[in-house]
Amino acid sequence: MVAMRAVLDDIERWQAGGHRVALARVVGVTGSGPRDSGAAMAVSDGAEVSGSVSGGCVEGAVVSVALDVLVSGKAQLCTFGYSDDEAFSVGLTCGGTIQIFIEPVD
Repeated sequence: MVAMRAVLDDIERWQAGGHRVALARVVGVTGSGPRDSGAAMAVSDGAEVSGSVSGGCVEGAVVSVALDVLVSGKAQLCTFGYSDDEAFSVGLTCGGTIQIFIEPVD
């Protein structure tokens, strides 16, 4: 799991450089999922990424939402999911649903 402490150095470095940062955290998993609750990913306003919340199958969408969160200043709760059959048909190794909370870091 990529825990919050694993992305702290990058968050601090980006903020020290004058960048805004959004933090995405897995807050719920139903069925199988690539990361457990608590996994974290930070995204800078320059679209730099640290950490992981999904192993790649959802992370592009999470980065997009994180950049929107930085513009709006409003946190978002996002749900991503596939049935096992849908996941297998597009080459993903897991089905299930994950909830990711994305918020700006002050």
